[in-house]
Amino acid sequence: MKVILLKHVPKTGNKHDIIEVSDGFALNALFPKGLAERATAGSVKKVELIKAGEEAERAVREDLLLKNMKELSDVKITISGKANAKGHFFAGIHKDEIISALKEQKQIDMDSSHIILDKPLKEIGEHKVEIKVQDKEAYFTVELVALEN
Repeated sequence: MKVILLKHVPKTGNKHDIIEVSDGFALNALFPKGLAERATAGSVKKVELIKAGEEAERAVREDLLLKNMKELSDVKITISGKANAKGHFFAGIHKDEIISALKEQKQIDMDSSHIILDKPLKEIGEHKVEIKVQDKEAYFTVELVALEN
């Protein structure tokens, strides 16, 4: 049976993918949980329009980000959290936290795939974070600050 995934389904596919699955899997797992819908001609066209719109929006954001790469090198955001006496955060700061801090503090909208982060940030202080858009690179500063107890 051909279905359109409404959400990401591990080991099956991503949102808006049109895939072929067994009837039992669709009827017993995907449809009852609201993870998929039957692929009809109308719904396939609708999904293709949604995908095209999302791709166009992503391209516009990427072009805008490319134009503002030089300004990003002056950007400094601050993230605070609980830390131990040695200056290590209890929880690492991941791409998603950095993205939300950029939106909140500097009104910069960016996709997490553009941030290059080998491992989560855990030490108090300033860290240079790399942004890569197409073939251009830039760096901005993330300052980790311990919360006062």
